[in-house]
Amino acid sequence: MAVDDEVIGLDVSILTEVLEAGDAEARMVLARQLATLLADPETPEIEREQVLPVVLKLAVDEEIEVRRILADEFTTVANLSPDILFSIIADAEEIALPFIANTMSMETNHMFAILRVGDDARQAVIARRPDITAEVAAYIIAHGKAGGCLALLDSPLVQFSADDYRVIYQRHAAMPEMVERLLAIATLPTDIRIQQLRKTSSRMRQMMAERAWLPANDALEVVTDAEDATILRILVEANADELHATVSYLAARELLTPSLIVRAASRGEMKIVEALFVHLTGFSLERVRTMMYRQRQSSYATLFKKSGLPKVCFGIVHAACEVQSDVQQDDVRTDTESFGRMLLEVLMTRYDQMSPIEREKQIDYLGRYAEGRVKRIAQRLKADFARAA
Repeated sequence: MAVDDEVIGLDVSILTEVLEAGDAEARMVLARQLATLLADPETPEIEREQVLPVVLKLAVDEEIEVRRILADEFTTVANLSPDILFSIIADAEEIALPFIANTMSMETNHMFAILRVGDDARQAVIARRPDITAEVAAYIIAHGKAGGCLALLDSPLVQFSADDYRVIYQRHAAMPEMVERLLAIATLPTDIRIQQLRKTSSRMRQMMAERAWLPANDALEVVTDAEDATILRILVEANADELHATVSYLAARELLTPSLIVRAASRGEMKIVEALFVHLTGFSLERVRTMMYRQRQSSYATLFKKSGLPKVCFGIVHAACEVQSDVQQDDVRTDTESFGRMLLEVLMTRYDQMSPIEREKQIDYLGRYAEGRVKRIAQRLKADFARAA
């Protein structure tokens, strides 16, 4: 008879009566009692099975406070029945989201299930969980909704590779909030920054054309100038490995413009000039530096010819190489403005063989691409050349 009592377990008829006839307060009390029962590791399995249908009905109770109590009570329960777990997860966000964030019953397979069918909010909570695994993070990157990816980017637990960032960008590039978040990442691959720059430039060209803010040629020049300036900044901020990879990326997309190398030379960004010459000539960095700084003009001329750059760039880039050579020999530090002043002096005082027209062109480059006072001085000098002519 004792064995039969064990098999019989609980009399759930009373529980069912509370469900059917009890008021909301009674059902709240019942929810707490059953949660306590299931949380007790000593509760026999037969009793767990018997109360499960009652708990599942409480999980979809018409009174939200009943459901909230159940979710709160079950948050600290491990090994919760999947039926109960997903009933709570499917509830309204105000109940489901805190539960998803804190439940002790969440396992990796449960996370994957939520990611496959859950909305942005639920995916975002999974992305923020402190027990997120590398596999779950990889799934969010490759398949997750925008909300999940945004939350994942804020997680200190996830280590992103360059390819991870590329996947997120390609999947969600149309979402301004995602783009803004990615661009704020210091380690974001430079090719992503350039892709976004190109998209922005294209939209700007279209907008300026549609609204006729400037004549078409002027609008194109303004946007192209801003694009080159931003690309140069990206190159300046890149480390050595990123720099050469980014130059290759630019070359493959025909973005290594003569104006870019002249702009770099005008501002004393000679590491950029070196990297551009390395790519354009196929020479080693050591050989490029030797031909730029330590040999006669004929060596620089050979380097320049091999690069395929137009002749109009020859003078100012050569002058920048001379300034850099002087800086290295004197072991002095320069900033953009001091380098520009030295460059302007070289252009004005050396190269006796340079014609006035050619010298004016080189000064014009400084007036366009230098910064600060050097830019203004070069513009005034150009005006003086024009008046003298």
